[in-house]
Amino acid sequence: MKTLFSFFTKTAFIAMLLVNCNVAFAEITADELVKKTADDVLATIKSDKEIQAGNQQKIFALAEEKILPNFDFDRVCRMVLGKNWKSATPEQQAIFQKEFRSLLLRTYATALGKYKDQVIEYKPSRAESEAKNVSVKTQILQSGGQPIAVDYSLVKAENGWKVYDIVIESVSLVTNYRSQFSNEIRTNGLDSLNKKLAEKNKAAGV
Repeated sequence: MKTLFSFFTKTAFIAMLLVNCNVAFAEITADELVKKTADDVLATIKSDKEIQAGNQQKIFALAEEKILPNFDFDRVCRMVLGKNWKSATPEQQAIFQKEFRSLLLRTYATALGKYKDQVIEYKPSRAESEAKNVSVKTQILQSGGQPIAVDYSLVKAENGWKVYDIVIESVSLVTNYRSQFSNEIRTNGLDSLNKKLAEKNKAAGV
């Protein structure tokens, strides 16, 4: 799990895009949502000296309030566990959802704490106007480094667009988690995976 955590947090700036999707945003397009909400989150970070100084409590609160609500967690968990989701008991599924959500929370909190004035470039949308499943393509521009391609997969839900995968330099977040988690499940079972996730989250104070 350490490898994936490092892979995801090294592209720290992508976390800024995933902000809370409220009723006011329910009717706008997916790419409009990404740009509008990115501006809101960046404004919060730039105006809060405590977040810039690394205040963990405020960073976690920001991730909890403005990032996680934008995920379709049910879809993400089903995709990450794959066939193991169907064979899991309702209790195992519930524990996994709780611990996986906490894992994403601390991952994004780490990312938020690494913001260093990177800039987002938005690619033109090619989605049909009636599409229910779209990809929003962006590029992260960073001083002294190569641009990082980041694509967001979103699905249209009743309360607006929700993210269910992030692809960084052609590498899927869901696919990476599924690969690592399936190895643990195959070797020691889902209960073991849930236990390890819980221990890591507890150690991180989540």
